Amino acid sequence: MTTSPPQVAVIGGGICGLAAAHRLARHGVPVTLLEASDQLGGLGTFFSHRDQWVERFYHCVMPTDDELLGLLDELGMKNSVRWCKTTMGMIVDGRRHRFNSAVDLLRFTPLPFHDRVRFGAVSLLLRRLGRGRDLDTLRTEDWLRGLYGSRVWEELLGPMFGSKFGSSFGDVPALYLWQRLGRERNVATRGYPEGGYKAIIDALRTSIEEAGGTVRTSTPVRSLRSTATGSSLTLADGEVLDVQKVISTVPIPLLRQLADAGLAALLPSLELPYQGVVTGAFFLRRPLTGHYWTPVLRSNTGFDGIVEMSALSGAEAHGGSHLVYVMRYTEHTSRLYRGDDDEISARWTTQLLDLFPELEPGDVEEVRVFKAPFVEPIHPLGYLARRPPVAVAGTGLLLATTAHVYPDVTSWNSSVKLVNSVTRGVLEEIGRHEVAEPVP
Repeated sequence: MTTSPPQVAVIGGGICGLAAAHRLARHGVPVTLLEASDQLGGLGTFFSHRDQWVERFYHCVMPTDDELLGLLDELGMKNSVRWCKTTMGMIVDGRRHRFNSAVDLLRFTPLPFHDRVRFGAVSLLLRRLGRGRDLDTLRTEDWLRGLYGSRVWEELLGPMFGSKFGSSFGDVPALYLWQRLGRERNVATRGYPEGGYKAIIDALRTSIEEAGGTVRTSTPVRSLRSTATGSSLTLADGEVLDVQKVISTVPIPLLRQLADAGLAALLPSLELPYQGVVTGAFFLRRPLTGHYWTPVLRSNTGFDGIVEMSALSGAEAHGGSHLVYVMRYTEHTSRLYRGDDDEISARWTTQLLDLFPELEPGDVEEVRVFKAPFVEPIHPLGYLARRPPVAVAGTGLLLATTAHVYPDVTSWNSSVKLVNSVTRGVLEEIGRHEVAEPVP
């Protein structure tokens, strides 16, 4: 059977690429998605444990994730999300603390009593205090130090931001935090889809293919150039794909390596630094504290955060084991990132057992270490005015990357929101906007 060439190629099979191909295919646009690895999902990729699939990196759905929930509704999966009230802990100097209520805060001894009171009062008003301010050009450190005081910043908030953004943590625009508070205003409740994130990935692939789109894994793009009629992609096996439009979802530094000299010169000159992440997935015979999220500060550990995933998903989602992620955000050039996985696993296991002496070594069933190089872009002050446009002028190339979701927080929800906007523009430009509803 002869098939028509795709009008659109999507580079990258993470949530941005999958959602873009889904949206276009359901509106009748011939589309091909190209993923270099053998798995779809990006940061939502997975591995096998006891005949079940487990995410390499932790994820959750927030009640405020309207764009992602809308996509799940299209896929018939919205009602499959299991909602659960979660709690937060804090480990400081090796000691554990609850960190959920006013009573917990009053008992939080790492801060003096007057700073605890100030912390609670400011936290209640923080969103209101940010309204009407140009938070995009205000350093997070300057804003929070002024509101909370120097001790709270230096002892608590600074180290927490440092664990996320590295040495640049104080320079991150305060708008990032303000937006994060907006997404997590109902932070006690989180969701996890039945079947895990692999179920979402599989449903998106099925939707694309049922609508006539093509999904190709293990298909790296070796080069990309602009042509008079659109774009031309050369694949790893030498195949050439000529298309009208390309939507690239890969980080701009990686895209620059694919583009020929002419196209590379047209790409945004501002390239953001990125934090990567090293994550240890621990399968335990017993739970830790039951808190979903626990920052770890000044506790002689190589990791600085713990996510007790089974507190949200339930142990049954992982073959009866209690899944715990420990993580550290770091540049992909760092010594930790380049370190041996087995050595990291052994060292972090010892450190976790030291933090939780009630655990026996035999309670640790399995540990897997995973790394991702481009996870969290670090935005400079005033990034709203410097954010690169989606369309690369004079070409058929569109960018839908984590560099474009700002000021929204990097998440699956913000990725879907971005893609919805990008694909609306594509549909209008190629004359498909007359299709009012997706293909059933």
